[in-house]
Amino acid sequence: MKSLLNLEGKVGLITGIANEKSISTGVAEACVEAGATLIITYQNEKTRAFIEPVINRLGVKDAYLMDVTRPETLADVYEKINARYGKLDFAIHSMAFAKRDDLHGRVVDTSQDGFAMAMDVSTHSFVRLAKMVEPLMEKAGGGSLVTMTYLGSEKVIANYGVMGLCKAALEAATRYMAFELGSKNIRVNAVSPGPLMTRAASGIAGFDGLMAAAVERSPMHSLVTPEDIGALTAFLVSDAGRLVTGGVHFVDAGYNIMA
Repeated sequence: MKSLLNLEGKVGLITGIANEKSISTGVAEACVEAGATLIITYQNEKTRAFIEPVINRLGVKDAYLMDVTRPETLADVYEKINARYGKLDFAIHSMAFAKRDDLHGRVVDTSQDGFAMAMDVSTHSFVRLAKMVEPLMEKAGGGSLVTMTYLGSEKVIANYGVMGLCKAALEAATRYMAFELGSKNIRVNAVSPGPLMTRAASGIAGFDGLMAAAVERSPMHSLVTPEDIGALTAFLVSDAGRLVTGGVHFVDAGYNIMA
């Protein structure tokens, strides 16, 4: 019997890889190991240079420019996927951005343009991605969308600022899109990892303290790794997760349950 975690024959789109230590890198590795064919996107030529080692190591044949602030790049990626594969089985959204002052400052001091930018890149980009891939997933007979969130969506995390609001909205979007796309056999989920050091996390003040607290207070006294996140995500996009939708799934050694 074929394993339900086998991704052979499935085509997936992965966004948000910044370097070898990215969350999305762990996801890509897990999906390739399970047999998936991957399409990777990059924001610009500068970022492409940083992820070239990942592309080469995983044997990815399709790497496309996609800047979510430029609608024409999403349309171009859609056309390329449609022409080459005619379908898409899963898509991973792992993008977030906030101006440094808005991230580290008080929420009540967030600038109007900074708030709009953070919500656009960190939250509405997932909605736009879902809209883009919906017809491709319909051609596949269904599919799976996964986004990356964080505990700061529901609890106050020092120095997380406006990003906490963005993640809360992202999780709400996950639930609503799961409802709206479920009749097309398209599942929508969010993965919420514990703190781990990535390029994005390095911009959060006091992040070392968050990681130390996670080790000390989590029931399993351990930090999550990109491989752990990849394993959970591969499950969610596989046939093993065929009836899992609309949820926020923690992979944080149980840290989220602690008071």
